[in-house]
Amino acid sequence: MTSHAKLSASGAHRWMACPGSVKAEEGLKESTSSFAQEGTRAHDLMEMMLTGKPVRVGAYDLEMWEYVESYVSYVLSQKKSGDALFIERRVDFSEWVPEGFGTADTIIVSDEVLHIIDLKYGKGVPVYAEHNPQLMLYALGAYDECMFLSDFQSVKISIVQPRLDTISEWEISITDLLKFGEVVRQAALDTQNPTAKRVPGEKQCRWCKAKATCPALYKLTSDILMADFDQIDEAPQPHKLTEAQLRAALENKTLIEAWLASIELVIKQRLLEGGAFKGFKLVEGRAVRKWSDEDRAGALLAHLVGDHAAYTHKLISPAQAEKLLGKSKKGLIEEVVAKPRGAATLARQSDPRPEIKPTAEDFHALDDE
Repeated sequence: MTSHAKLSASGAHRWMACPGSVKAEEGLKESTSSFAQEGTRAHDLMEMMLTGKPVRVGAYDLEMWEYVESYVSYVLSQKKSGDALFIERRVDFSEWVPEGFGTADTIIVSDEVLHIIDLKYGKGVPVYAEHNPQLMLYALGAYDECMFLSDFQSVKISIVQPRLDTISEWEISITDLLKFGEVVRQAALDTQNPTAKRVPGEKQCRWCKAKATCPALYKLTSDILMADFDQIDEAPQPHKLTEAQLRAALENKTLIEAWLASIELVIKQRLLEGGAFKGFKLVEGRAVRKWSDEDRAGALLAHLVGDHAAYTHKLISPAQAEKLLGKSKKGLIEEVVAKPRGAATLARQSDPRPEIKPTAEDFHALDDE
């Protein structure tokens, strides 16, 4: 067994919805990012805080320390006397998914409830606990290991996103969790089919490494973009489309944009590696000039135009001030912070944000676009 499960818990939302994506991703490179590395560091710090391991002074900045500390505080608030606490626990859910395993950030075992608590350090996309397949798989693995320790009635799943200041909680009965286990068992079997279906969708395609060359995603995009006309440069004006066509385009906007971006990335990578792609080449993008030596530039400008003209003095933003003050003191500036209403934005009816009524300002903003 490798260090990464083929049918990983973190990718369950993808392979459960699109079984064909598993075979499609075979042989494709794994990629990492500074955000993933930052998340790993935050999890390392979390483990040290909860296990009492020494933390090297200066190894973590104050911002990360405070965010992770808020996760730790939540975990400790959930643990009662007599509960068992497991940190960074490897869980095995191979009973339902072949060779399935993962690492649960925190597991609390009490008399009647098994509690799975996950730290999401990212701040880009909110993640919710309800019906979260990754955490439900961890719950299955934890239950399989701990079922003899207590007469569990339910599993509680919590996702803490300290940088978004949100905690999502959801509870599911053991009976319903085991029903999910049967669903995921069948989904895992479906991925083994050589002709497993490719099913494009916003969630499953978001992190799929094979989306640039996915024929199902290409067909979906073509069906939407080319509906009722033969060539893309003959596309009718939006006001001439039917309501069904408008809805299809809008509902799949994010998916189509992500697909186009992935295609560009594949071709760019090919060219960066010395390959060729007919009709395209690499060129130097726009670059912003900067001082080669700010100290020398400052001294020269001060001599030429004076200190007052050479330097600017600007009040930092509320976000910068909160970062400077730290989480414990950011409340001290609340009375001098105003949050204007955000511009009206389209969202699906399922979006948890409340619906707003348009104002005159919204119409002016539309005119400016």
